[in-house]
Amino acid sequence: MAANQEPPRAAAALLLAARAGTLATLNKGMPHASLVTPAVDRDGLPILLLSGLAAHTRHLRADPACALLVTGSATDENPQTAPRLSLTGMAREVSADGVRARYLAAHPYAARYVGFADFSFWKIFIISAQYIGGFASASQLNVAALQHEISERAGSAYG
Repeated sequence: MAANQEPPRAAAALLLAARAGTLATLNKGMPHASLVTPAVDRDGLPILLLSGLAAHTRHLRADPACALLVTGSATDENPQTAPRLSLTGMAREVSADGVRARYLAAHPYAARYVGFADFSFWKIFIISAQYIGGFASASQLNVAALQHEISERAGSAYG
C-alpha cells in the first residue's frame, strides 16, 4: 500500500483486502479476542459469518459492543510498521439476503458451512475508526468518509 494514500483510502483498501481479523467482544465486562474472517457489504460495513457455538457470538448477543482489528504486512522486521485499522461499533445479527453472496465472494471456502443452522451473518455498525499507516502514523477517521471509500471500492473487490 502506498504511503502517500490518504488515510480513509488506505484504510478502505486494507479492510477490503483483509481475510482475517481480530474481533474484541465483552464477556460480563471482561475483554475477549478471537479470530474472525471479515468481508464488507455494499454500504461499507464489515460483515462476519459467526457460529452460535462460538464464545464471541454469545458475547455479542449479550452485549453488541465490539471492535474489529485488521492488519497488513510489516515493511520490515518491526511489526509496528504494519498498517492497521481498528473499528469500534455495535454488532447486529442480519439476514443472509444481500450479504451472503458478498461474503462468499471474499471467502469462497465458507460455502461448505454457510448453510449450517448454527451460523448467521452479523454486521458491525461502525461508531469510530482509527487507521495506523505504520510506525508513528495514526489517524482518527471520519466514519462516513471511510464507509464511502469502502463502498466505492467494494464492487471491484468482490466482483
